[in-house]
Amino acid sequence: MTEFKGAFTALVTPMFESGEVDYDGFRRLIQFQITEGIDGIVPLGTTGENPTLDEGEEDKLIEIAVKEAAGKIKVIVGAGSNDTKHMIKYVERAKRLGADAALVVTPYYNRPNDSGLIRHFEEAAKPGIPIIVYNIASRTGRNIPTPLMTQIAKIPNIAGVKESSGDINQIGDVIREIAIPRKKSADKFWVLSGDDSFILPLISLGGDGVISTISNLLPAKVKALTQAALDGDLEKARAIHYELIPFMKAAFIETNPVPIKQALTWAGLPGGPARLPMGKLAAASEDILRKAMVDLGMVK
Repeated sequence: MTEFKGAFTALVTPMFESGEVDYDGFRRLIQFQITEGIDGIVPLGTTGENPTLDEGEEDKLIEIAVKEAAGKIKVIVGAGSNDTKHMIKYVERAKRLGADAALVVTPYYNRPNDSGLIRHFEEAAKPGIPIIVYNIASRTGRNIPTPLMTQIAKIPNIAGVKESSGDINQIGDVIREIAIPRKKSADKFWVLSGDDSFILPLISLGGDGVISTISNLLPAKVKALTQAALDGDLEKARAIHYELIPFMKAAFIETNPVPIKQALTWAGLPGGPARLPMGKLAAASEDILRKAMVDLGMVK
């Protein structure tokens, strides 16, 4: 099975002030990621404003991502839905258009029971492309506890999890009970942090990397932090972690992706506004975000 280890960027979807997608900006952002040494990109996720994109926009974004990546880096396409039928269609599309994997979020709003959640991921796995489970209760209202994740992880083609539970104890249990026993097998289970601030602790516990938001702007830094942690160079990893913590906090001062898109725009990279129902960053939040960027030398 394909390796999903290292630093992956949860790509924003750049937009113009009109609200139209900036496809050329999207290409530039991917080229920037490749040049800066990122291991992979994740378009059409939460950071990419997937809920506000129509299918035509999504198709074009996936096509661009796969073409620009061109075997240089991995592409994990967001393919989640709270409707299993739609999710299957999105996973099949990700496979058809050449993605390396599909990221499938826990169904939101429905809050499915355990048996329904297992069935949902069984259906996700059927098209035959590797599936990364996206566990983020803050967005979905439904956590996947470790005993249930253990059952889901046994489904063929379930390749790993993006852990955004915010619970380091749960993350440690997933690594200890699921990932570590499979480390030496061909059927590995990859555990990626969905929170930038958890990169170091997650890898220290035996995890494999991150699907990062701040790497939209700082791919080389996030890659360096991730690689140092994976290499066991905790002194270097700790230094980068503490250097980045103020910006990690500022990047989530309001709902993602509003702050990171503003930061990209200030830095002269493709970002633009977020689509409604996301509004503009509040003035007080702008001050905090800009200070974090100034302290890192990203803007004056």
